Amino acid sequence: MKNKFFAVMAVVVAATLNGCSSKTAGSSSASFVTARNVTLTAVQRRSIHLFTVEPGKFRKTVEATGTVNFDRDQATTVLAPFSGPVSKLLVSLGAHVRAGEPLAVVNSPGFATAVSAYRKALASARTARRLADLDEALLKHQSISEREAEQAESVAVRAEADRDAALQTLLSLKVDPRTIKVIQEGKPVPNILGLIRSPIAGTVVEKLITPGELLQAGSTPCFTVANLSRVWVMAHLFGSDIASVRVGDPAEVITGISGTKFPGTVENIAAEVDPVTRSVAVRVVVQNPGDVLKNRMYVRVLIRARRESAGLLVPVSAILRDSENLPFVYVALPDGSYARQHVSLGYRAGNDYEITEGLKAGEHVVVEGGIFVQFVQTQNQ
Repeated sequence: MKNKFFAVMAVVVAATLNGCSSKTAGSSSASFVTARNVTLTAVQRRSIHLFTVEPGKFRKTVEATGTVNFDRDQATTVLAPFSGPVSKLLVSLGAHVRAGEPLAVVNSPGFATAVSAYRKALASARTARRLADLDEALLKHQSISEREAEQAESVAVRAEADRDAALQTLLSLKVDPRTIKVIQEGKPVPNILGLIRSPIAGTVVEKLITPGELLQAGSTPCFTVANLSRVWVMAHLFGSDIASVRVGDPAEVITGISGTKFPGTVENIAAEVDPVTRSVAVRVVVQNPGDVLKNRMYVRVLIRARRESAGLLVPVSAILRDSENLPFVYVALPDGSYARQHVSLGYRAGNDYEITEGLKAGEHVVVEGGIFVQFVQTQNQ
């Protein structure tokens, strides 16, 4: 039994030693393929050039997508000034209109009532004024008392106030001045039509009503008229780009139409993050000659930051990629060798990259001949 026990233990020890031997061989193989520092001969060093890493300043150009919108400072929604069914539409989408130009006809009892009320108020005011003037003349001849003259004047003043209020009602309803003049001359008005008029000059960009639709005074939106000579472009920024942009920064809007570019300026930066897209909206004001930029059009926006940023910069030529496409550089060490150092790339400023991690100021990196160094390193593995 004792001999059998020792025989079994011998087998276990042998298996253990074989396992350790296998692991040692594996470790040796792994260290063999690990990238080692590169040592070059004097002749080989002539093929490379070094660059000293130093802090530098640059201005970012932030690129974002954007959507064209009306300039809400130059656009207005036309509400129905009176109630009634729409009789006829006088303009179509895209029509250019002048301030005061008719947009639609409405069969409005309220409109006719307002015209009638002004006609009555006008006649009452004229009659009351004539009586007040007559009483004033009689008072001079002591034919009536002063109290009667004052009472007549008070009636005339109230009638004139009612007349002016009725006139303001017609003006708020955008009644044609020629119609008002006809009423003031005491002539009959042949066709009393309620006209919805454009309050500003611009382009009809939205038509919100149809013939036969019943409008409610002061609440039914009918049209949107906008001046399209200037538009808003709403750009959407994410992450670190937000901190780089300031109000007043110049911008450039690029469309997909022959690459047309439009200059603009950042006018507003939203105070909150969109809960859905997690972006911050930036409003860029853009001049729009020829109305090329259309509402809801998608565009590219380039915002050129006026504020300088600072960071460690290295030439683009110093950046290489490993087998996993990770960026790295070769750093010159005091002992004359060159070590592969992975880095994190930040903003690309022209021919330089900002290095956010992996390098320190004062280090020397290979900017010319990096491919050669990489080849030598591969051959030495």
